[in-house]
Amino acid sequence: MAGPPAVIWEREVEGLLRYRELVPRLEEALGKFSRRDPAEVIQPVRTTVPLQKHHGFMGLMPTYMENKGVLCTKFVCFYKREDGSNVPSTQATVVLLDPEYGNVKAVMNGELITRMRTAAVSAISAKLLMCPGAEVLAILGTGAQAMSHYNVFTEMFSFKEVRVWSRTVQGSERFCRSVSGPVTVCVSAEEAVRGADVIVTVTRCTEPVLFGQWVKPGAHVAAVGACRPNWRELDDVLMKEAVVYADSREGALTESGDVILSGSQSAEVFAELGDVINGTKPALREKTTVFKSLGMGVEDAVSAQLVFDQWEAKSCKS
Repeated sequence: MAGPPAVIWEREVEGLLRYRELVPRLEEALGKFSRRDPAEVIQPVRTTVPLQKHHGFMGLMPTYMENKGVLCTKFVCFYKREDGSNVPSTQATVVLLDPEYGNVKAVMNGELITRMRTAAVSAISAKLLMCPGAEVLAILGTGAQAMSHYNVFTEMFSFKEVRVWSRTVQGSERFCRSVSGPVTVCVSAEEAVRGADVIVTVTRCTEPVLFGQWVKPGAHVAAVGACRPNWRELDDVLMKEAVVYADSREGALTESGDVILSGSQSAEVFAELGDVINGTKPALREKTTVFKSLGMGVEDAVSAQLVFDQWEAKSCKS
């Protein structure tokens, strides 16, 4: 008979999850997802429930990895908050189950898991797609996702300059106090991205904030913030001129306003990151590239399993 489920709070997750262990597991999972082998990954497109009264929605993200013995789902609520709001724009809970018996093995705070796996996948996109010798990183947005992206990008790559832009002075000041390295604060999004080799958009914007005319040829963009079919961060020019990659083609065509709303015809999704990892599609580093990140249940599943494995190992020692 299974015992009570483990309850793992955010502070515990923070002590157990490290990018150096998470990134290779996510690369492996992205490759398995893109093979579309049901013995490797079964993952439907995220189910969403509108929370109209509260200007948000709830997403349900189940995943089953039969060969790995991992069964997981995440409940995540997204909200459109006013600029300057101190209320979180997302809340997430991850549940890990025993696939044989169906009992809950662990319930975890999903905020840090979501932030870290999202940032790690963006970093994987840069590893695969950015030009060699990239020197300048620009981050549009200064919230929790901006900080997680700063952390993994500066851990994995050696940028000579990191620029940041926020809609508010307070946001920029808070970001600079929170990160561990040097940052150049820019007064406009255009100033931040002009000449940048890698651009990360992690904003709450629902209308374009990054315009193709600002982006230098050959730059790589990781677009994270707009996760609804009627929200955008990137304009038509950038979406039409760039080679577009995604974590999930189905997810991008269903959920990404950047893809769906890009002119009279939706922008083409050239490949999934997993296709590049598997060698079935090329990494066109010489082109301007966009990675449209929606987030996937398989990313949560492997992250949660890593946390649980670390938690079990720690519990056995104590």
